[in-house]
Amino acid sequence: MLLSAEKISKNYGMKQLLQEVSLYLNEGNRVGIIGINGTGKSTLLKILAGVEPPDEGSIAMNPNIQLSYLPQNPPFRDDCTVLEQVFAEFPAQFRELKEYEAKSMLTRLGITDFDAKMGVLSGGQRKRVALATALIHPADILILDEPTNHLDSEMVAWLEQRLLRFTGGLIMVTHDRYFLERVVNHIVELSRSKLYPYEANYSKYLELKAQRAEMEAASERKRQTLLRKEYQWIMRGARARGTKSRSRIDRYEALKDQDAPEMDDTVQLSHLSSRLGKKIIELSHLTKAFDGRTVIRDFSYLMEREDRIGIVGKNGAGKSTLLNLIACRLLPDEGTVDVGPTVKIGYFSQESRELDPKQRVYDFICEVSNEVKTAEGTFSASQMLERFLFSPDLQYSLIGRLSGGERRRLYLLSILMEAPNILLLDEPTNDLDIETLTILEDYLDSFAGPVLAVSHDRYFLDKVADMIFEVNDGGSILRYPGNYTDYDEKRKETQQPAPKKDTAAPKATPKRAQKLKFSFNEQREFETIEDDIAALEAKIAECEAQIAQSASDYVRLQALMGQKAELESDLEAKTERWLYLTELAERIASQK
Repeated sequence: MLLSAEKISKNYGMKQLLQEVSLYLNEGNRVGIIGINGTGKSTLLKILAGVEPPDEGSIAMNPNIQLSYLPQNPPFRDDCTVLEQVFAEFPAQFRELKEYEAKSMLTRLGITDFDAKMGVLSGGQRKRVALATALIHPADILILDEPTNHLDSEMVAWLEQRLLRFTGGLIMVTHDRYFLERVVNHIVELSRSKLYPYEANYSKYLELKAQRAEMEAASERKRQTLLRKEYQWIMRGARARGTKSRSRIDRYEALKDQDAPEMDDTVQLSHLSSRLGKKIIELSHLTKAFDGRTVIRDFSYLMEREDRIGIVGKNGAGKSTLLNLIACRLLPDEGTVDVGPTVKIGYFSQESRELDPKQRVYDFICEVSNEVKTAEGTFSASQMLERFLFSPDLQYSLIGRLSGGERRRLYLLSILMEAPNILLLDEPTNDLDIETLTILEDYLDSFAGPVLAVSHDRYFLDKVADMIFEVNDGGSILRYPGNYTDYDEKRKETQQPAPKKDTAAPKATPKRAQKLKFSFNEQREFETIEDDIAALEAKIAECEAQIAQSASDYVRLQALMGQKAELESDLEAKTERWLYLTELAERIASQK
């Protein structure tokens, strides 16, 4: 075991973020922590990294263990160069040994000017320098907070491979679902100040969580049924009241006092949009350059009502510039942007505009609108905030006290409350939790107007986009029909070298066909395999019965789920083997 955190509690004011939670990290564990924004994921990482103390509980770690931590908002010095920042906490000898590796890593992360001052870098560039700093550190434990933010697709793929090769223990917070699917082997969900562990990647976690929810729902239905029956029995008049079984009365009271399973609150997105006429936006021969470098070159496009466009490309290629030209926040050097008279653009920018940290959440939303009309009715600003998981107490908090994800969610609400009929989204997945992203994806699917999204989140683009624009160095923009996976496959096809012509190989002398027959071990296996399959099916049925009886015992439930998954895997392998042996037996019989 590399690290153990036991019975950790943390309170911020009136908000209990963590309550007696425990987490253990072994060598080779790659743990992804997920949960709704504001539940305390970053706080938990700070406590595990030793940056912030818990109110209660303890962290134990071998003193010889090396730990490296990437915070969500890394500190930096304006006057340091990139390389000075990377090696700021290391001795000079370490820099001499690792400088080449650091430069190689920074180049992979799109940082090539190693002498640039940190103060002139963008927020995304600074986060990538901090990521390189965390990765260059010799570590047994890596703790990473949102490592994929501000990385393009190639960088994310490189980071995936690097972390898969890492042999120590990894704990990270990320909302990149493909990253969770491919990198982690444990998922821990933080919900209502408790941790729920799953020995799984993202897709398996979804399956196990659905099973847990079904079991909790089934257990609650059973409890309610028993409660009704016992209530009817209790209320059968005063006759023979003294003879009623004390144990049945106690059972009724126990059932009544039992807590129902708690459900997580979810963001509720209502359809807010203005009427959109036939004429939308026409881009004609747009060209835009900065300091002699052309980022958009001779681009034309006629926007249509049903457009769902994902915009991809390397960092700095010009993706945000394209959105700014469409939104008329930038004027093109050449070409025109013709906007229809009914167009109302909602622009969710990467910077989330400067929110005043001293302003109250409620006052900020009221500046946008005091109320909105939706298909579900009219909602006040306060009601809309509640639908976006801002409780009455939180509504009167200062924006500066919100987490990064909560600020993004607040900013998203402010955009949607303006009832736009075109949505321009610049990196909408940064800092938004998975639950909110899933609901946003569903909302965009039925949004009655064009949606253009700059994103490096492959999962998001697979769900939302039906066309991909690739912005390349030099300003050209290539179009690919389909979602991100379709685009990636087509791009790989064009990058593959042409196959070499095969030289004529000498014809091999045909071999005489050998007679098929079972080996000794195959014969014995064929005779017993049906009994083995029946035994596995019986064990699975027994395991399912135990699962049904353990709905409230999460530790036992997790163990039983793992046991069932292992049995089902064995059954699948055994069934495939049975099919092979049966087919072989039929072919042997046909030879006779």
